[in-house]
Amino acid sequence: MKNKKIKLAIIFGGRSAEHEVSVISARNILKAIDKNKYDITLVGIDKRGNWLSFSQKELLSGDDKLFLKKSAVDLVIPFSKDGKFHLKIKEKNKNIQAVFPVLHGPFGEDGTIQGLFKIYNVPFVGPGVLGSAVAMDKDVAKRLFKEAGLPIGKFKSFHFEDKSKIVFAEIKKYLGLPFFIKPANLGSLVGISKVRNEKEFKKALKLAFDFDNKIVIEEFIQGKEIECAVLGNENPQASTVGEIIPTHDFYSYEAKYLDENGAKMKIPADISENLIKEFQNLSIKAFKTLNCEGISRVDFFLTKNNKIYINEINTIPGFTSISMYPKLWEASGLSYAKLIDRVIELAIDRHEKEIELKN
Repeated sequence: MKNKKIKLAIIFGGRSAEHEVSVISARNILKAIDKNKYDITLVGIDKRGNWLSFSQKELLSGDDKLFLKKSAVDLVIPFSKDGKFHLKIKEKNKNIQAVFPVLHGPFGEDGTIQGLFKIYNVPFVGPGVLGSAVAMDKDVAKRLFKEAGLPIGKFKSFHFEDKSKIVFAEIKKYLGLPFFIKPANLGSLVGISKVRNEKEFKKALKLAFDFDNKIVIEEFIQGKEIECAVLGNENPQASTVGEIIPTHDFYSYEAKYLDENGAKMKIPADISENLIKEFQNLSIKAFKTLNCEGISRVDFFLTKNNKIYINEINTIPGFTSISMYPKLWEASGLSYAKLIDRVIELAIDRHEKEIELKN
């Protein structure tokens, strides 16, 4: 007797500025996933928050206007008495057994949708509510890293209501020039600016506050950009490490996603074995510090004096064909398809252990 397929929902798109990146990630996962193991339901969330059903053919078409051709009435999440995650698609009810949220940024990577999955008692890929929320907020994450004794650069954080108190001369004195201004709760390098003077400072503040009501201002750390992938629940494992080599002034959104020659990846990074082990150990410690589970990618800086600084952690890293997370695991001996299997296994395993707990 053949094993029944796992009823898996891949959820992509979302309301954040990283919507397009999410669609590309989902498309690549669909191409690589073992169709003999999974009964796949594709759910796209448009920029207004509507949940829409898609066929595999539609997602794989590569159509940039995918969401504009859809009706928002063909998919609903019915509230059910059994506490399970049902998707009602064109009057047909599907009981989903596991969810792979390929949602980057706010409303997908920040604990909000993870809370929905917890309410519906369904296994899902990636960290839970707490890990997702604290990792998403660069300000909170840095404070926790600092308290755990992990190496971070100097930074300041500000809320929108304190905007008038952000003085260029004071920031320059504390952080030096240049420095970076970022939205506190966004990823994929959206809304980030490198500031060299007061004119750029004003433009960068406006841009960052366009995306978030809280920003972080960070010192510029000259050095290599190193990334490490983490996989696991109670006993996470770290991959080999890779280096991002931007061909632009810095590793911006344009360099990462819009310019195919915007950056090069060197996997493994050209550093000593001792340094690789140090990055791996720090990655696992950072992962545990923020209460992460399942998957995450940890980003670092390495100075010419071999001093390491943690930059940030991404709890739903990109899964595009050029994304560092799957490439790091491939270089570590785990293929893209096997990686997908593993992250789903981890989600189900965590869920089975959680449901045994007494409430």
